[in-house]
Amino acid sequence: MCQENRPLVSRRTVPLCHAGEVYLMAEFIQVVNYQTALEKIKEYFPRAQTEIIDLEKSLNRVLAEKIISPENLPAFNRSTVDGYAVRAEDTFGSSESMPAYLDFAGEIEMGYEPDIEIKPGECCWIPTGGMLPEGGNSAVMVEYTEKLGEDTILIYRPVGPWENVMQRGEDVTEGKMLFSKGKLLRPQDIGLLASLGIAKVRVYKPYKLGILSTGDEIIPVNKRPTIGQVRDINSYSLAAAVQSCGNAPITYPIIKDELDTLKSAVETAIQENDVVIVSGGSSVGVMDVTLDTLLSFNDSEMLFHGIAVKPGKPTMAVRIGSKLVIGLPGHPVSALMMFNIVCRPAMGVNTRLEVDARLPVNIASQAGRDDFIPVELINEDNDNQWTARPLLGKSGLMSILSRANAYIHISYEKQGLKKDEIVKAYVF
Repeated sequence: MCQENRPLVSRRTVPLCHAGEVYLMAEFIQVVNYQTALEKIKEYFPRAQTEIIDLEKSLNRVLAEKIISPENLPAFNRSTVDGYAVRAEDTFGSSESMPAYLDFAGEIEMGYEPDIEIKPGECCWIPTGGMLPEGGNSAVMVEYTEKLGEDTILIYRPVGPWENVMQRGEDVTEGKMLFSKGKLLRPQDIGLLASLGIAKVRVYKPYKLGILSTGDEIIPVNKRPTIGQVRDINSYSLAAAVQSCGNAPITYPIIKDELDTLKSAVETAIQENDVVIVSGGSSVGVMDVTLDTLLSFNDSEMLFHGIAVKPGKPTMAVRIGSKLVIGLPGHPVSALMMFNIVCRPAMGVNTRLEVDARLPVNIASQAGRDDFIPVELINEDNDNQWTARPLLGKSGLMSILSRANAYIHISYEKQGLKKDEIVKAYVF
């Protein structure tokens, strides 16, 4: 079992053939647990810059500071129905056979402060969203009323105090924290900020992340693969994942497993981006030259090579000068899972929603590693109890991740989870 914060170090030497010569890959492989890997990536991830932008341009941007409500929402007591504003006590005991008789005191106009005061035994017409007049504390839906002449309203149903009324500050109170730092702004979040008159927000400037997909077997998506070839999935899925974090991906042409070609591509990507992600070429093999390529740069340092997790063990990270290069596995499911686990949190995005869910089956796990399992969250009984159905399969099955909407984590000290156990599911 791997001990927390202590890397597993194994010694090996693997010859790689290139242009008639033999290259020796790094003599040590530094395998760490995922917490250590995340700490390393956060340590070397560049410090984010901030900017103030207009609210209408803030979709999918990440807040650089918390937002406190500057006012109450709503700013006044308002009706949630079309009907009549009343004093609740004047309706007590009313029914269809014995309605309450109330004097009609006038109408409330939308957008104006009412100049009417409701006295005992009186009511006034109020539209949905209208400001409740002085003296009123409830609203009766028009369906439960009848107009008798010009001056009398019949009430066929009693209402309680503040029924059908949204009170001042009931939605949001002044001084309440709306969003924490790291919040990724969604359309509904922008609507809330607009309702409070917040026209500008401070957000992080997007990181530029270069994405390199490597492998002799990788071909463009518009080509038909022959035996042994696969289409380039990672460039698209990882670029979309980067965008979902409010950042800017830059994808590059597919790179063959050749040291000179890969080094030239990495050098260009380093110059043009804040961080570089290389998918493929991180496992041990004759054609996998990524690590040697990265360590061939001046002032380069291997931060780790391998994480004690499943999937995604061959994930690695290298510092080249002041730039961070992260190597993700070639398998699409492993690459995307590891992006969510160790890359996304380093970008300052605080959007990992946790859901308590029941596990419908037993799941075995190997002690000494952290397992991250894609799941499909299902609300089968239409209640508050969710079921996390594991989506188990080989790491190359992309349909698994397409069906998944969350993942569960089995920590390294456990040997599995039991059926009907309540687990934390992390929504992505």
